[in-house]
Amino acid sequence: MPNKAENSSVVVKSGIIYQAISGFYYVWSDGESYATKPRGNFRHQQMKPLVGDRVKFEYDESDSQSNSRLIEIAPRRNQLVRPTVSNVDNALVVTSLIEPNFSYNLLDYFLVSVEAHDIQPLILLTKYDLLLEQKGQVEAEALVGEITELYAKVGYKVVVLDGTKASYDRLGTHIEDALYVIMGQSGVGKSTLLNHMLPDAQIETSAISDALNRGRHTTREVTLYRYNEGLLADTPGFSAIEFTTLEKEELQTCFPEILEASNDCKFRSCLHINEPGCAVKAQWEAGEIAESRYQNYLQIFERIEQRKPVYRKKN
Repeated sequence: MPNKAENSSVVVKSGIIYQAISGFYYVWSDGESYATKPRGNFRHQQMKPLVGDRVKFEYDESDSQSNSRLIEIAPRRNQLVRPTVSNVDNALVVTSLIEPNFSYNLLDYFLVSVEAHDIQPLILLTKYDLLLEQKGQVEAEALVGEITELYAKVGYKVVVLDGTKASYDRLGTHIEDALYVIMGQSGVGKSTLLNHMLPDAQIETSAISDALNRGRHTTREVTLYRYNEGLLADTPGFSAIEFTTLEKEELQTCFPEILEASNDCKFRSCLHINEPGCAVKAQWEAGEIAESRYQNYLQIFERIEQRKPVYRKKN
């Protein structure tokens, strides 16, 4: 139940920010939407509310036309920079099978980017119908089978989308009471996916650029939409992923099979590059860890090592 504030007509409610536009933060609470403004000292404390924040706000029951006031932001479970959203539980990692062509490298980059924030990924393979049309059933089934087997072995779920209502319905069974983000490079079908799942949202889509083999960025604002028991965040597409905070010693935690194998390494500090007695390299050489996964681990490791240090200015 809402708590009464000092003014008898003002109550304190709890909810989640689902949209931020022009300084207003729109909060879902008890099935209703409230337009709120943050209290003044938020700026002095350098606290900026984000979509996904769990908040408390004051609401004047005697004046429904007045703006409510944000008074508290709960501690965040995590926070993404691109897109700017907090408290993310799961990610729908969207990658196309064709146009643009499937890439193990790019998929692993996205998986690492969400694992680094303790976000559980669900892999979505789009445009299976187009793959069938262009490559034929034998080649299409072989590619999907190879991808599904590799990532299922690691522990990830894979859902194949072919543009039919049945495939979107299958995806819907995986959406639970949690906050989901949609991630993937431009042109893989994120906006099309949301239009199927949330027809009332009318997310803008655009055609693939033949010259660049990628789509234009079409989504402008981060917004949470209700779907079944969960919340879906419509997020801008991007193809450049930066590991600005992930340390090389932490990278293994973003590869479940490498983390598991590391328990048998000779040295606890093993980075699985050239160290003696490395169980990860032994499993890779034996074919128990996929070639693409280990090579992508090495590539991301090198990228982190070569990252330029960030020096923060003192106030």
